[in-house]
Amino acid sequence: MNVTELTISSRRSAFKTPWFQLVGKRIGNSAALHYSISTRDYVSVFAVTRQGTFPLVRQFRPAIEEVTIELPSGHVDEGETPEQAAARELHEETGYIANELILLGRLSPDTGRLSNGLWCFFAPEVTPDPNDFRPPFEVEPLVYDKSLRNLILAEPAFSSALNRATILTAVAEGHIEL
Repeated sequence: MNVTELTISSRRSAFKTPWFQLVGKRIGNSAALHYSISTRDYVSVFAVTRQGTFPLVRQFRPAIEEVTIELPSGHVDEGETPEQAAARELHEETGYIANELILLGRLSPDTGRLSNGLWCFFAPEVTPDPNDFRPPFEVEPLVYDKSLRNLILAEPAFSSALNRATILTAVAEGHIEL
């Protein structure tokens, strides 16, 4: 049988939380189940200020048990568009307002295990909210003032492949230079 002819013949939920669902899927008439995680789509925002700095966040990530530096990111809430989620996450996590959001594309974060999508956005010339900003307790906003090349190549805490993909897509599309 050709791989292009394979289809899912059945699926069942094996475990469910408010954040994700573990789904067992049967391919064709195979006896084995393939398990994947179903969760909401999420967004990643590569923002740049008028001064050429980058609003980022520092946070502890229990999955890898490390403190990371990341782009503002988060889930797309029910009833929300990816663009609305991107603007909300940027503001909630950094206190910056996107005057423009450019959709860079929708990526598959992990085609072998995750069924959701990652919506990547570029936000040029973001501005700080003049009102009193209070980030969530688990997020520390920071403004990265070194070069973009330094962020990608020399910042060990900036390790998310998906964040790098968002930035490199913006570079590839000519929105910013590396």
